[in-house]
Amino acid sequence: MSDTKDLHEENMDSQQEFNQDNNEETVENVTAEPTAEELLAEERDRYIRLFAEFENYKKRTAKEKMDFFQYANQDMMISMLDVLDDFERALKEIAKYGNEADLKGVELIYQKFKSKLSEKGLRAMDTKAGDDFDVDYHEAITQIPAPSEDLKGKIVDVIETGYTLHEKVIRFAKVVTGN
Repeated sequence: MSDTKDLHEENMDSQQEFNQDNNEETVENVTAEPTAEELLAEERDRYIRLFAEFENYKKRTAKEKMDFFQYANQDMMISMLDVLDDFERALKEIAKYGNEADLKGVELIYQKFKSKLSEKGLRAMDTKAGDDFDVDYHEAITQIPAPSEDLKGKIVDVIETGYTLHEKVIRFAKVVTGN
């Protein structure tokens, strides 16, 4: 009988431990639920983050829209560069072999054409012999032995003028460098 009594007491002890564990879990579950203030703070944080994300989106799309309008005519400007180059070659030839009236007429048209392109954001790069070679703005088409020691690694001659459209390079200046 004592074995049964011991077994019964063990069973009761186990049952009490089980009940205590369950009660502790229930207490933990009750305390684990967030309070109204915590829920409000969490939702407020989500709202602030979502609002900031939306503001960033608006700024980014506005910038993209401005860039689109600013560079929408880039292809047309690039095609006009050939006409501008032809004008410059014509002016050199007329200066050599033509008369003064022809030179003034063509130069007037050239200046007007150039000013209209400038109004739209086209700028010629100021590149000349003796400047430092910069891969961000210049394209070296060939290298020659430097005529003097101070022209090593620098621009010796400018073959074709480079252009920018609103600070963006649309044609690199083609140059000859000294080595």
